[in-house]
Amino acid sequence: MKLSRRYFLGAATVMTASLSAPRLPVFAAPASSGSAVSAAEALDRLKAGNKRYAAGKTIHGNLTARRDEVAPAQMPFAMVLSCADSRVPPELIFDQSLGDVFVVRVAGNYAETGGIGSFEYAFSHFKSPLLLVLGHSACGAVHATVDAMKTPGGDAPGDIAAIVNAIMPAAKAAAGKTSGGDIYAEAIAQNARDNAEKLAAQGPVLSGGVSAGSLRVVSAVYDLKSGLVSYLT
Repeated sequence: MKLSRRYFLGAATVMTASLSAPRLPVFAAPASSGSAVSAAEALDRLKAGNKRYAAGKTIHGNLTARRDEVAPAQMPFAMVLSCADSRVPPELIFDQSLGDVFVVRVAGNYAETGGIGSFEYAFSHFKSPLLLVLGHSACGAVHATVDAMKTPGGDAPGDIAAIVNAIMPAAKAAAGKTSGGDIYAEAIAQNARDNAEKLAAQGPVLSGGVSAGSLRVVSAVYDLKSGLVSYLT
């Protein structure tokens, strides 16, 4: 295809303008972004949704209209760090719809670099006032870590070792607290608390929000059988 001299001149003009334009911050958010609820209200919404879910009274059915509504932009009222376990989808167990909850999931629900950055992004751009770290009963990642602690010398294959290493402090703390009790349950709760504390102290974005009172970080554990969430902090 033969291109004219006018085409090349126009392209050069556009390129020059692009190079001279001021650079915007990465992930720049629209000025209208921002959650309209407080941390207390956000937590109440999650609690109410979890009660509906556990009772089999969920309210979200056909999501076609909601999909159209949030397609242009999202404004999640809460952030959740949860396990990747297929039985623990936060949107379902809290009975929330599309665009309501900003979720990061990883086996063992621990705060790693990508997840931390994701929450920093959500808080900075959407002003989500609540961050919930959600553990769950019978968590395989935590159970494996406790078992690894009991039988030192064994190596987890591949990058599973990174998960075990991240959860190990909680397992050791649980071992120091329990005497004949359920060390697995205690480690699950301790892991949720530890990661909530880690996220709340993560500077400058998240810790700044906590200090300013615009972000609240809480921890909780979901029970696989009852469907209910118990809050720790």
